[in-house]
Amino acid sequence: MHIIGRAFTGAIICLALAAALQAQRRRESSSPEGLAFRFVGPVVGNRVASIAGVPGDPSIYYAGAASGGVWKTTDGGLRWEPVSDQMPVAAIGALAVAPSDPNIVWAGTGEAWAIRDSDVIGDGIYKSLDAGRTWAHAGLDETGRIARIIVHPTNPDIVFACAAGRLTGPQQERGVFRTTDGGEHWERVLFVDENTGCSGLSMDAKNPRTLFAGTWQVEMHPWAELSGGPGSGVYVSRDGGAKWARIESEGLPRAPLGKIDVAVAPADSSRIYALIQTNDQGSLWRSDDGGATWRVVNWQRGLIGRAGYYIHLAVSPATADEVFVSNSSFWQSTDGGRTFEERQGGGDSHDV
Repeated sequence: MHIIGRAFTGAIICLALAAALQAQRRRESSSPEGLAFRFVGPVVGNRVASIAGVPGDPSIYYAGAASGGVWKTTDGGLRWEPVSDQMPVAAIGALAVAPSDPNIVWAGTGEAWAIRDSDVIGDGIYKSLDAGRTWAHAGLDETGRIARIIVHPTNPDIVFACAAGRLTGPQQERGVFRTTDGGEHWERVLFVDENTGCSGLSMDAKNPRTLFAGTWQVEMHPWAELSGGPGSGVYVSRDGGAKWARIESEGLPRAPLGKIDVAVAPADSSRIYALIQTNDQGSLWRSDDGGATWRVVNWQRGLIGRAGYYIHLAVSPATADEVFVSNSSFWQSTDGGRTFEERQGGGDSHDV
């Protein structure tokens, strides 16, 4: 009886395994070959908080860990090497490669995805002139957490840094900073107040003089993260970042607002999206006229949940209607943000 019982159990296990394999094959066959998500690393032991690639070269990527430095692959993710061990800090909040010169790489330090006061802050921004082999400190020492870096498409000396701040109290070193000499000098070009930092930044791919920014009023304490206030808003500059204006549109949600990210569609400069943490006012807003007027297009709470730790969106370079949102899940819309579907792969997603 024992032998028969074990054989019967083994048959059931074999049938279950066969069914599982068939289901896996069906899932894989439903996606075009090579387009399904798969793990490629790096194995850093903590969150990958930021990523950057080299336009036109799908083999080179950089990954910044929340407390594990900068990693690089030159073979599409098969092998990764740490390239920032010389830095005195290990929290990488933002990465950017100069579109006009792939040897120029920028790294903003500080954990930008903030959910607790023990998150690691940084000591400013670093620059590499040799594709990540060596790094030099390039200023912004007291900004605490750099959430985004944008490099001008044709002039690598013009760089914008979106600084959230330390978040633990009022400070002046937060907002949007700009350098026009490759990091020798920085100017704070967008500053709301001492309690508000930058949480989102996007440049018009067809007109780099136009930029949009999202600002975030927040305080972080051991017992709570106090997200939201009158300082949070959507701003625009149309002169290369020298002057900024807050967008006051009836279509945008009313204050107080929380964390905000923005994205200009690379394929259509008139299409801008804003992902905004609100209290039952919506989740995703859209402008079809370059930021003049706005309307809410999505109310899915899953897009803005646990906002301090997430709130990030990106638009496909091929079409203005394809939008991606990073959250505890990875979301995709193909109808201009009206509806989103979860896409399998990873989890605890931060950058796109």
